[in-house]
Amino acid sequence: MLSRQLSRAIPRAVPRAFPAAQTRSLSLALDLDHKMVDNVPGVFRIQTYNKISPVGLTNYPTSHYEVVNETMTPNSHAIMIRSHKLKEEEVPLTVRCIARCGAGTNNVPVPRMTELGIPVFNTPGANANAVKELVLCGLLLASRKVVQGIGHMRKLGDEGLAKERVEKDKAMFGGQELKGKTLGVIGLGHIGAATARDAAALGMSVVGYDPGMSIENALKLPNDTKLVDSMKNVFATADYISLNIPYINKPTAEGGTHGIIGRDLLMTMKKDASILNFARGELVDSEALKDWFDAGSTGKYVSDFPDDLLYDHENVILIPHLGASTAEAEDAAATMAANTIKQFLENGTIVNSVNFPETKLEARGDTTVRMAIINENKTGVLANILQAISDANLNILQQVNKSRDNIAYNVIDVELDSLADGKFQTWSELQETLTMIDGVVSSRFMNDVYGTGYAKKVEGQYFV
Repeated sequence: MLSRQLSRAIPRAVPRAFPAAQTRSLSLALDLDHKMVDNVPGVFRIQTYNKISPVGLTNYPTSHYEVVNETMTPNSHAIMIRSHKLKEEEVPLTVRCIARCGAGTNNVPVPRMTELGIPVFNTPGANANAVKELVLCGLLLASRKVVQGIGHMRKLGDEGLAKERVEKDKAMFGGQELKGKTLGVIGLGHIGAATARDAAALGMSVVGYDPGMSIENALKLPNDTKLVDSMKNVFATADYISLNIPYINKPTAEGGTHGIIGRDLLMTMKKDASILNFARGELVDSEALKDWFDAGSTGKYVSDFPDDLLYDHENVILIPHLGASTAEAEDAAATMAANTIKQFLENGTIVNSVNFPETKLEARGDTTVRMAIINENKTGVLANILQAISDANLNILQQVNKSRDNIAYNVIDVELDSLADGKFQTWSELQETLTMIDGVVSSRFMNDVYGTGYAKKVEGQYFV
């Protein structure tokens, strides 16, 4: 695989004029350019695998960025996707990061990307309003038999009996009002908190559960929201239950959420209560829910996901995954993803990553070299990195060390003019030494020529 990917990494020169103020930093970039097979001087190339909102893509200045939408483009520096199921072989060795325009990242092999030193970003909250509005729609669909009524009117229309039967038949579709009822919200993130707020505006009481709720989202909740300490307490209390938790493909006993809405929880629920699932279909144990309905429950299950077992059940209303399918949500998600990629490529900042530690950084100074090093989170690696920098006799202006599980992220700013006094003659020599340290995965030396300065260890070999 290594030889195949290397054969794709063919340099292509892209001319760019550099202001005089960048001349000193440019000397660093030229030093690093001389053997870079992934070099596209002056341009970051963004690979897309789906149709991405043009509004979001306009956040990439055309002077410094090239956006391509092909099967696989050599020398890409970042990848943006929506629903495309990304495979490892679609990720060139030159890729620094991946962003999904949406909250979930099930279509990205995140653990493998972590091993390869590639941050994976998502866009939490970008589609929150769109999904929240559909949850509110789901509340009405569960309470008023609107779907059944529409189907009946269509049948009567075909028979030419609609006007004659409408008043007589409407009694078949009686429902209940939301005002005065209780909405249980499981998961009080962006979507859950917004749903709770708007449900309260409709006159509903709100009971919620989220052991990991942030202060920011807590402040968004209605003042009279009742927070409970378990999902069972939500199910026992609520007339409607909205699921807003992530899907983790592990058994619940191992901290996963696969089939977490199962028989034990359903047995605590009111017989006429309804479940709204606009999070992930796999959260619900379909067999258990079918048995619950077949045993006499009069509630409804409204979901934004397909279900091979429940799709034709009279208590079930399935919607074709429309949660984030609005122009506004697609624009917001693409904009957030583009800005996240820009911050990382240009400055090393990491926000909204599902596998790397959050690292917020100030802009790099004109006479500063920023070295971003990704390494395994194990004893001794950082010490060896700092020893190499000490050997180079570099003056460290800033050092940031963050870790998350098995990965660590180090950002070290040094003075540009101090290299000549140390062990290394060129920045390229220093970068190779740093990259080949045991436990280091990749390194980036940030400079004024976009698309350059990246190196990584591949199967024990040095790749630049």
